[in-house]
Amino acid sequence: MDHEIRVLTDAQEIGRSLEGFLTPVEHEGFRTPVESDGFRTPVDDPSRPGGPAPTTGAYRQALRPQAARAYGTAYDPATPQSTQTPERLGGPATSFTSWMVVPGGRKVPQAAVTDVGVLPTPTRRGLVSALVRHQLEQCLARGEILAALRADEATIYERWGFGIASQVASVEISVDRARFRAGVPQGGDVRPVDLRQRADQDLLARIYTGANWVGAVDRPGYWWRAQAHMRHLSTEQHYAVVHGIPGHEDGFAIYRPQDAATWFRSTDRGIVVNDFVTTTSRAHFGLLRHLLAIENVQRVVLDPMPVDHSIEKLLTDERALTTRGGRDETWLRLVDVQAALTARSYRAPGAVTLEVRDEVLRENNGRYIVSAAGPARTEQPPDITLDVSQLACAYLGGTAFWQLAQAGRIAVHRDAGLAAADHLFGLRRAPFSGTAF
Repeated sequence: MDHEIRVLTDAQEIGRSLEGFLTPVEHEGFRTPVESDGFRTPVDDPSRPGGPAPTTGAYRQALRPQAARAYGTAYDPATPQSTQTPERLGGPATSFTSWMVVPGGRKVPQAAVTDVGVLPTPTRRGLVSALVRHQLEQCLARGEILAALRADEATIYERWGFGIASQVASVEISVDRARFRAGVPQGGDVRPVDLRQRADQDLLARIYTGANWVGAVDRPGYWWRAQAHMRHLSTEQHYAVVHGIPGHEDGFAIYRPQDAATWFRSTDRGIVVNDFVTTTSRAHFGLLRHLLAIENVQRVVLDPMPVDHSIEKLLTDERALTTRGGRDETWLRLVDVQAALTARSYRAPGAVTLEVRDEVLRENNGRYIVSAAGPARTEQPPDITLDVSQLACAYLGGTAFWQLAQAGRIAVHRDAGLAAADHLFGLRRAPFSGTAF
């Protein structure tokens, strides 16, 4: 199929492209389109936490400089030829500039990829591949050394160099059985805020600027506005509390009732906390105590949470808590391998030579010797040969090299090199983002 890849700058074209993205998604039942303020805005299925960001006007405006869209010559057979325009939308691929915290604490420029899809008629003609390749080349030109996405399907993105770099879990706590152990800190003051008020939305955004855990990503202003718009369209009531005295807040939780329609007759009331952000341990303890003390609530579900959250260790009865997961969260792509390897830190001592293969961005092909001093190009024989997608799995420390080796996903030429790689790239805590886009 003949097609053209180009960047859209016109608001109406961007609107058309996003409507095109929604077409196959609507057919799959993931979202329902809603007319709002002149824009078609997706409303996520409540059973599917997070999901792609909504297409509000502010969101579109922010995406314009980086919204790579594809137009093709494919026609919909169901539409009479006479009604079709010479240039018909094939599908969009969108990204916005963000950052990600990598091991060592640096906030590295990344592209947050979203709204990738083609219409049902031009599928299997190379259009998505062309879109993603073009998008990654744009990222490289802008100096975004990483790209990340949340995948609706698990078998698509590895072919373009993406790998699962972090996972999340769902944590359910039985309130009646949950008692904190003696010695668990009390935490500080917790107070409610109004999610409908711009000042309180801005407060949450200010708290989030302290996000410093590996895997955390930027939440730009339009991300917050998009979330507010989604809540406005939702039929469910959302609540929020913040931790800390005014001017020194260090955490917040956003939650909603579970099965709100049967809430008043239910004997098993639950709340779902879908955004739990703490930048200090004091806030972590204070917010957990507050959530477990809400009257007439029998269950508290925190989703998403890190797979190694260890909340059960705070309780006298660890069986009061059930962890389900993990499931994939961050799909990561190393756009510039050398720059990405340079950006993160490594544990001393040791060194490993990696031979990286990248069929999409061939500049990344080559051998890299990695140590606590950083990476360097080399010609010496490799200890490990791997695709860039497998390197992405291990980059944040969420997957060990030995796991990839055991699954036959990497080639190990020297066992000592495998052990060195696991030591160098290993982390004390599992990576976690907690942000959908």
